Amino acid sequence: MATLTLAAAPAPGISAGLLSALALVLAAAFVFARLAQRVRQPVVVGEIVAGVVLGPSLLGLLPGNPVDLFFPEDVRPYLQVLSQLGLVLFMFGIGYQFDTSHLRHLGRRITAVSLGSVALPFALGAGLAVALAPWLDRSDMKTDGLLVPALFLGAAMSITAFPVLARIISERGLHKDRTGAVAVACAAIQDFLAWIILAVVVALANSTGPWPLARMAIVSAAMLAGLVWVVRPALVWALAPERTWSGSMVTHAVLVVGLLVSAWATEAVGLHAVFGAFAFGAVVPRAQVDASAPEVPERIEQASLLLLPVFFVVTGLSVNVGGLGGHGAVILLAVLVVAVAGKFLGAAGAARLTGATGQEAAVLGVLMNARGLTELVILNVGLGLGVLDGQLFTAMVVMAIVTTVMTGPLLDRFHRPSEASRPGGPARRDEPRSLVDLSSRKEGDG
Repeated sequence: MATLTLAAAPAPGISAGLLSALALVLAAAFVFARLAQRVRQPVVVGEIVAGVVLGPSLLGLLPGNPVDLFFPEDVRPYLQVLSQLGLVLFMFGIGYQFDTSHLRHLGRRITAVSLGSVALPFALGAGLAVALAPWLDRSDMKTDGLLVPALFLGAAMSITAFPVLARIISERGLHKDRTGAVAVACAAIQDFLAWIILAVVVALANSTGPWPLARMAIVSAAMLAGLVWVVRPALVWALAPERTWSGSMVTHAVLVVGLLVSAWATEAVGLHAVFGAFAFGAVVPRAQVDASAPEVPERIEQASLLLLPVFFVVTGLSVNVGGLGGHGAVILLAVLVVAVAGKFLGAAGAARLTGATGQEAAVLGVLMNARGLTELVILNVGLGLGVLDGQLFTAMVVMAIVTTVMTGPLLDRFHRPSEASRPGGPARRDEPRSLVDLSSRKEGDG
């Protein structure tokens, strides 16, 4: 599992290689993000594709081994550190924007769709792990038995990319009708459930027996309680606008230090750093921050958007679509069928059972299939834990891209945009943006 431990300062030659690698990564991310916009895809799809293109799947097919030339082995550890930093900053932003009001006064349809689009994909994913067990390369895996891989694959299949979904819903005008509101609420709830399952998987994978597992659970619960009952009230008091020290500088320092300490704490107890960053973001009092220094969360978001392309490239370096082979192609096909069918049938079936029309149910099934960046975060956790082999990891990354790319065209098929819909319109403040937005504040669809 990747950690946030900073390496020693790179040597001059490594520094030059790191800077050139970063320049290539950011340039490729920008170009592919623009291309994604051209075909009405979320820009994060373009950035993810850029990361895969710069890896063995495409760049590695050229003569002269350009992957090792642009990303030499001595530079990759520093790219890994930057990617993990970008990841925890991003997860803080997701936690900060997580609207708990969606979890209150749940309607019958929201509850049913949320549970249906988690339970069915989870069951199918766990079953798929058992079915594929004879084909998995155990030399790539660190866990014995099938329990942890089955639980992990079930959790990975259950994910919906809440940030990407929010962007798609806004771009298509769906946030103004009931279906869009239900989709947002369901995505928030099911991601919450999936992250709980993933936390259990990480705890199981890192424990060496019942007592270490119990101790990890107790410490994690204590940390969460401390964040809710101690840290949040302290932040409410410290960041109140009437404090003499309130302002941008203090708020920025408090939030950045807090998210890094929380990420380190969850990593130290055996969970992944993303849990701590997300949890800290979720307990930060938005009212106080928006009143005293509303620009600070945006600055943190900008930093994460500059570093996330590095995360995509680090992921892409472990993906080799061309090396799947016959078994790998079967695994990829099975993963795609299980992922798409599980989410669509789970969401659409539950919606129909609660009185939704066929069109509304189909739209919900399509939206719940968008996995995007959130899926990559979970897959990297699994790769670090050693619960995936190379072929299954590659298949899951391809599935994350395919299910996100197909969301837009399928929405065009099942949903007619309202007159108020403005595809490509300006992003709202609470929507995720991308590297493209940093180049032009006047352009939408970031």
